[in-house]
Amino acid sequence: QVQLVESGGGLVQPGGSLTLSCAASGRTADSHAIGWFRQAPGKEREGVSSISASGDLPYYADAVKGRFTISRDSAKNMAYLQMNSLKPEDTAVYYCAAALIRTIDKMLDYEYEYWGQGTQVTVSA
Repeated sequence: QVQLVESGGGLVQPGGSLTLSCAASGRTADSHAIGWFRQAPGKEREGVSSISASGDLPYYADAVKGRFTISRDSAKNMAYLQMNSLKPEDTAVYYCAAALIRTIDKMLDYEYEYWGQGTQVTVSA
């Protein structure tokens, strides 16, 4: 079992930055890849970014490439999503999720067995 808790969401102006954190716990937490997903009101959940258990091979959706950076600190069992140049269309509930095996070049939510409760990000003037 892996437990995930997100934090760091909030209200930010367009062009601003936020860093989301994901605290992972559980015996096998460090063996899992971490992914960030988001869901805006009335829209389907979409994959944003993912990173391997060892902290390499990051993936970014086209919508966030060049603006978001994923990282993890295995010693602390933490993962992060640094979000810069935020746009109103980035407004969503952001979830971190853990997968024992993940596809590297796309995000498939069915691969992620464990999910956090989500944190709200609102980008608005």
